[in-house]
Amino acid sequence: MPNRPAAEPEIVEIAETPTVVVRDRVAFVDFPEFFDRSFPLLADAVVAQGLTITGPAFSRYHGEITETADVEAGFPVDRAPEPDGRVTASTLPGGRVARLVHVGSYDGLPDAWAALGSWIAGRELAERDDFWEVYTTEPTPETDPADLHTELNRPLA
Repeated sequence: MPNRPAAEPEIVEIAETPTVVVRDRVAFVDFPEFFDRSFPLLADAVVAQGLTITGPAFSRYHGEITETADVEAGFPVDRAPEPDGRVTASTLPGGRVARLVHVGSYDGLPDAWAALGSWIAGRELAERDDFWEVYTTEPTPETDPADLHTELNRPLA
């Protein structure tokens, strides 16, 4: 089954959300290892600090992705966490966001981001330089990649 958007892009208004994250500059080829290393640290911090996870995992990017990226892996939580080693507090910004839901494997994300970018440019909207993906379908070894849903979010200026 090919990768496809679940719907047309849309503009939504969202509230600022506290998050618990691990942030680093990561080589693109090392993304899988970064995420595999980060989520157990985050889970430990959530339990240790008595935080409540309020939504699915996400990755947030600050600036464009080239051979490396300034990336956060995290979860939205009920309150800001205390910094704990590699784990720190952040936020997903509130305001107007252009959103597209991608259905299919993660290999299709670059094309989905390009489609969202074209949609934004076609409407002459100004983007901010950060953006994030929300993994609304939790990936497991048994998950069919064609069934993954990833929410792409691009804040608008």
